[in-house]
Amino acid sequence: MIETIVFDVGETLVRDDRYWASWADWLGIPRHTISALVGAVTTQGRDNDDALHLIKPGIDVGEAYRAREAAGRGEHLDESDLYPDVRPALAGLHQLGVRVIIAGNQTVKAGELLRGLDLPADLVATSGEWGVAKPSEEFFARVVEAADTAPERILYVGDHPMHDLFPAQRTGLRAAHLRRGHWGYLTADDPDVVAAADWRIDALTQLMPIVADQRQPA
Repeated sequence: MIETIVFDVGETLVRDDRYWASWADWLGIPRHTISALVGAVTTQGRDNDDALHLIKPGIDVGEAYRAREAAGRGEHLDESDLYPDVRPALAGLHQLGVRVIIAGNQTVKAGELLRGLDLPADLVATSGEWGVAKPSEEFFARVVEAADTAPERILYVGDHPMHDLFPAQRTGLRAAHLRRGHWGYLTADDPDVVAAADWRIDALTQLMPIVADQRQPA
């Protein structure tokens, strides 16, 4: 039985278009250019931040992030950044008695911004706060610790096979692959994803009947 559901953040709960648009504006290039480059590195199986290195070779992303923050052009999240199914899904899961955790590869500030949205979640944590990031085993060990239950009773939900689906399963968690965002759409029908995912979903609200079905007597 699923007791805890843990959600990735980027392109699972939150749209990434503001994030990449802000980088395009900071680097002085058209927004469609950075979108195209993010798509290109995705199809090559590379990290999203490699798009920034293509635009500005040698860029220190951390240093550039701090410069943006100092200039008042840093991270921002508000209600418009959430996908429309987020609040209904998280609230519905709470009503079913599920513990809801948000844990993804984000900065310390992103954690503060997410908590400021007052989402129906029991815990919001980020890799920046934990000091470990996906897809490391240490990150998912922290997920299990935060959930305070057996790994097989935890469902991790995300769009990225290499960061979400596969490492969650290696840690003994159940995993749902979300067809959303560039990674989610690109890999939705990948044979390895199809074989590995406990569930494949198109919307977060599809999690409620999954939980309800898990609780039916055998």
